[in-house]
Amino acid sequence: MNRNLFFVLLNAALLGAGLGAAGLALARPSLPMHKSIELPTSSRVFPGSGPGAAAANSFCLMCHSYGMVETQPKLNAAAWMVEVEKMRHAFKAPIPAAEVPVIAHYIARLKGAD
Repeated sequence: MNRNLFFVLLNAALLGAGLGAAGLALARPSLPMHKSIELPTSSRVFPGSGPGAAAANSFCLMCHSYGMVETQPKLNAAAWMVEVEKMRHAFKAPIPAAEVPVIAHYIARLKGAD
């Protein structure tokens, strides 16, 4: 086979494969550009008027309902500190570091674990 003919056929095959892949890509359904979520809604708030209730109402209710927290297992304050820190770091909850122990001790007392 002529060397030039070989390269012409090779380029044609590669070009055809490229167009075939592009054609397949165009045939795919388009994905939505934006995704929305619905956050829980509730009129229930954490009981009390102290700093723990204020912090929990300010920071926990952004993403969780009171009922969701209420149904969690009884954990001591140290375990709740781990959970609240997880919300800050893994889920990027805007909880100030100074509020972590306040929330943790409040929820532990609320649930009767401390």
